[in-house]
Amino acid sequence: MSRERIKRELPPVQEHIDKLRKVVEEGNYYGALQMYKSISARYVTAQRFSEALDILFSGACIELEHGLVNCGADLAILFVDTLVKAKSPCNDENLDRIRSMYKLFPRVPVPPHLVDVSDDEDVQNLQESLGEARSRVENLTSFLRAAIKWSAEFGGPSTGYPELHAMLADYLYTECPELDMVRISRHFVRAEDPEKFASMLINFMGRCYPGEDDLAIARAVLMYLSMGNMKDANFMMDEIKRQAETKNPELSESDLVQFVSYLLETLQRDALPLFNMLRVKYRSSIEREQLLSELLDEIAERFYGVQRKNPLQGMFGDIFKMMG
Repeated sequence: MSRERIKRELPPVQEHIDKLRKVVEEGNYYGALQMYKSISARYVTAQRFSEALDILFSGACIELEHGLVNCGADLAILFVDTLVKAKSPCNDENLDRIRSMYKLFPRVPVPPHLVDVSDDEDVQNLQESLGEARSRVENLTSFLRAAIKWSAEFGGPSTGYPELHAMLADYLYTECPELDMVRISRHFVRAEDPEKFASMLINFMGRCYPGEDDLAIARAVLMYLSMGNMKDANFMMDEIKRQAETKNPELSESDLVQFVSYLLETLQRDALPLFNMLRVKYRSSIEREQLLSELLDEIAERFYGVQRKNPLQGMFGDIFKMMG
């Protein structure tokens, strides 16, 4: 059957949307999922991308509204895939739809009474709760990673639309059972919202293990600097110091925090020898995490033209890690 004939024979898209909504409301969630996929594929084949997007957006929202995260995420990802096939631009209309789908992903923190398990039933309930949380995070991450990549390819910044990074960072921080602060920070530094990032780090300082707070702060500031973003790096440091004066006064005595403070001052001038001296003096603190050394290598290259031995080793030189 020719593409032109398919175009002529396809009915108005609203008929499909209304029909499929009834299928979902009748409880046939997975049957509806397959119908959403097959029907939208027919519109894609006919290059009627706008109507395919209408079907997929409607389906993702309806499935998510009914708590079917796996089904909703599948359709949300397929929605982004169709944006790519259509070469649809990163504009307000498409971003609004992505925002709408994102807001429908559930936020279900682990119930407080499950944290202190005392018997086998509690353990089982906790394991189930954690498994569901991981699944939600994986689904949302797949969706937004695809959206970030699409935005970078079709009109957004080369690193992806900032708000999408902010959305992913926030969900990872609030919903992921095992916090990966490197991953979260990687998205926050691209979110162009240092105030929110600083608030998240201050919140993290109140719940992390001893010794993780200054490491998280140093990592965040160095990530900004590795991108050449002195403004947000300084804002981050000033905001955290301000709030730490009352909440965590001993933080300013950390060798790592002192190193970052001196580094920010050093980078404001042409002072490579002083930069190298700081790295030597605070080596033991820097070596607490390999990533810090990698970021400092990138900072040396960006600010002083020092070539890294392996230009691919840096986290920010790897496009796939950027999308992680």
